[in-house]
Amino acid sequence: MTQSILKESLIKTLNGFKQVLPIILGVIMLVSLSITIIPKSFYESIFTGNKIIDPLFGAIIGSAATGNPITSYIIGGELLAQGVSLLAVTAFILAWVSVGLVQLPAESLMLGKRFAITRNVVSFITALIVAILTIFTLSLLC
Repeated sequence: MTQSILKESLIKTLNGFKQVLPIILGVIMLVSLSITIIPKSFYESIFTGNKIIDPLFGAIIGSAATGNPITSYIIGGELLAQGVSLLAVTAFILAWVSVGLVQLPAESLMLGKRFAITRNVVSFITALIVAILTIFTLSLLC
């Protein structure tokens, strides 16, 4: 019985990985392309190292881009490699997965305009607060 559950779990895991693999490969290729096209000076002009403006820009970009958590780690890692601060990348990742400006019209239709807007505003503010607290906690530990 335990072996059949283990085998079934393994099959589900492999099937899930098969579904996610094309998405991950596509994101890796797009990120590689953007690294080639977008010069490092572009990131330096947007993310100046300001501890207030950088996470705000990161959260705004993450809110507009919106995606799944798996791809956000790849993009976040590349942003770090381009010299973007950990604070901005953390705000980006949190907003990427919690704020959904792209889905706002559908969410408004399904759940109501007031709820959708409130949820997105609260998620945006929470992304900024959690990013700041995360980096603050990390600085205490290191």
